Amino acid sequence: MDQIIIHSLSEIRKAAKDILQMIGNSRIICFYGSMGAGKTTLIKAICNELGVTDNVASPTFALVNEYRDYNSKPIYHFDFYRINKIEEVYDFGYEEYFYKSEGICLIEWPELIDDILPSNNVCKISISVNSDGTRIVSKL
Repeated sequence: MDQIIIHSLSEIRKAAKDILQMIGNSRIICFYGSMGAGKTTLIKAICNELGVTDNVASPTFALVNEYRDYNSKPIYHFDFYRINKIEEVYDFGYEEYFYKSEGICLIEWPELIDDILPSNNVCKISISVNSDGTRIVSKL
C-alpha cells in the first residue's frame, strides 16, 4: 500500500495503523506537507498506536520531543519548521538520534534538513489536502 485516503478525522486511527504498515522497518519517517496538512495530527495518532501515553504535541520550539512506546523504546518527534540554518540542527546533536539511537524518528518539515538525512532506513511520506478536505498520504 503506497497511498492512503483520509476522509475525516474519525479515520485517523486506521490511517495511523496503515502508515505503520507502509513504513515497514524504517526507523526515520519524514512527513512532507504544507502547513495545516495534518502532519502533527498523524504523528499523534501514530504515537498512540505505538503505545505512547504521554501528551503528544508538536516540538516547534524545542525541536524534539521524546516519548516511549509500549516497550519503553524511544520515539523522537522532530519539528524543523523554525530552524533558520542547518547549524541549529548540528548544535543539538542530530547524529545521536538519526545514526546512533535505536528509537524511531518522526520528522515534520524534513525538507529543511534533507541534506543531513541518512541515505538508508528512511521512509518519506507526503500529505496533501484536496479541495474537499480529504488527505492523501503517499509513500514517496
